[in-house]
Amino acid sequence: MPGARPALKVGTGVTFFLAIPPRIPEITRRTGGLPRGFTWEGELATNVSFLGPVARAKSKKTEAKRLDGPIATSSHTTALAESHAPTKDYFVERNGLRFAGTHLLIDLWRARGLDDLELVERALREAVAACGATLLNIYLHHFSPNGGISGVAVLAESHISIHTWPEREFAAIDIFMCGTCDPYQAIPVLRRMLGTDSIQLNEQRRGLMP
Repeated sequence: MPGARPALKVGTGVTFFLAIPPRIPEITRRTGGLPRGFTWEGELATNVSFLGPVARAKSKKTEAKRLDGPIATSSHTTALAESHAPTKDYFVERNGLRFAGTHLLIDLWRARGLDDLELVERALREAVAACGATLLNIYLHHFSPNGGISGVAVLAESHISIHTWPEREFAAIDIFMCGTCDPYQAIPVLRRMLGTDSIQLNEQRRGLMP
């Protein structure tokens, strides 16, 4: 049929359309002859490095195939390699112990600025940086103009949360971090920025493996 797309027909009745118009001599010279079970329809193309038919797929992506099976594309190869790669869980190994991360429970007394939303946010940001953690998002809620603040800094390595009672000059903070981050580096930042000289600290090792 004039103007028809060049195509290969397989014995199974499946038709494969070629993207470039080829010529039989070039194909036969490269492959030593057409594969058994194939017939040509339409004008044939030149300069085709024949690896086998390219199926017309429903999706926009197509996959080159040899007669004996598929040839993985680079994206497929990467995905396959990643699927078989070991998953890193970021557990901590220290002093012969293996655990998910260090969780610090911190009580600040005689603290200042506990009703200052901007100050509390800056303190959290600087604490995250001091620990070597990766900040994903901060959410803070101010209960009233002179009231307490509750919020969390969400980290790639877990979180820092804070709850303040300005009328008691008290803040409850917890810092949970996995991987190589050091949550203890947040303490000098919080002491300096919230103006406290009274800190009570409790450490928990979360996910301690037996």
